[in-house]
Amino acid sequence: MNPKSEVLELAGREVKITNPTKIFFPKLRLTKLDLVRYYVAVADGAIRGVRGRPMLLKRFPNGVEEEAFYQKRAPVKRPDWIEVATFRFPSGRDADEVVVRDVAQLAWVINLGCVDLNAHPVRAEDMDHPDELRVDLDPVPGVPWQQIIDVATVTREVLADVGLVGWPKTSGSRGVHVWVRIEPRWPFDVVRRAALALAREVERRAPTIATSKWWKEERHGVFLDYNQNARDRTTANAYSVRPTPDARVSMPLSWEDLAKSDPAAFTMLTVPAIFAERGDAHARIDDAPCSLERLLELADRQEAEGSVDAPWPPHFGKKPGEAPRVAPSRAKGAEKPARPKLPVLVVAKARAKADALAGLERWKARHPAVVPYLAPEDILTDTMRGRSSAWTRIRVNLKNVPPDERPAEEPPDPDYDPASEWQ
Repeated sequence: MNPKSEVLELAGREVKITNPTKIFFPKLRLTKLDLVRYYVAVADGAIRGVRGRPMLLKRFPNGVEEEAFYQKRAPVKRPDWIEVATFRFPSGRDADEVVVRDVAQLAWVINLGCVDLNAHPVRAEDMDHPDELRVDLDPVPGVPWQQIIDVATVTREVLADVGLVGWPKTSGSRGVHVWVRIEPRWPFDVVRRAALALAREVERRAPTIATSKWWKEERHGVFLDYNQNARDRTTANAYSVRPTPDARVSMPLSWEDLAKSDPAAFTMLTVPAIFAERGDAHARIDDAPCSLERLLELADRQEAEGSVDAPWPPHFGKKPGEAPRVAPSRAKGAEKPARPKLPVLVVAKARAKADALAGLERWKARHPAVVPYLAPEDILTDTMRGRSSAWTRIRVNLKNVPPDERPAEEPPDPDYDPASEWQ
């Protein structure tokens, strides 16, 4: 008989793991207890990344192949040793969010069904002044890993030129993150402004492989997502297991190791041994917080040369001086592009992952001649963040399909609109 719970002794506390044998990663047959034990094994590094930070709970109660939901507020029923801090959102609302400082609290969060860790870039002691600038290198479909490394290298050079130290890690998905510890002196809007200046400078130095353009129709190569520094954004923290079939990990690395890395090598199964052998590559990340002053001087120069504020995420209020919040192809009088730059089609958008997958199968049934050309990596299943829940987008990369056999773009089926939550 499978046990209904198991109790772990961690940090001097008893942590009950409910349904420990529930399968969370079906292809690997890894359970919830396996996930908890992973985080216990890398606790020093994982806690370093989230210590003292309010945390958004992204919960997969039935495993990574089922629908996830976001929970801002800490559960009402919680042990008295679970710390919370009140985080204020752009809407004006606030929420008491979980704050992790030790391995017992970490294991308790994972027991809720959290697979990856999503903490805000502030500490509970000062909720309005981030102490992290987050650089998210997000490749468009089809970009090879080496190109992402090349953009990360340029990013490192720009950071060094303005007196900042970047700490890289794989995203655990398709990109790279570079975290910068900063002095908690500037509010969110100013930190985002600094991130935008950084993105634009990287694009200026490497225009053929990097972009700061917000609208997807304008992007190429690797997008530096400056909006990850907006007030309510969270990104997978260090040592987070991502909800991928291979249980891939967002792995902190030295710059030298990043340059020769294979992101597929870092999974829930391999990282504990690597961590035990090498320790945490980000062990000294908190030693010397940096100043944003020189990067903000760069922002001043860019604006003096004519740059305006770039678009914000759709649920933020319109900002003074912000560029028009409409895709160029949809602007009044704009000519429609003849065809997309990349042969990638959005075939399904749904609140429930199962509905999106069903839409994918219907698309395959309509285009059976295409299916033999598709490799597993050509099916791009993305967990997207809505206002209060996750939703699923499925894209198909037709790069391996002969051009004259590629189907035309169709409205997604289903066609969920996440903006309906914000409206």
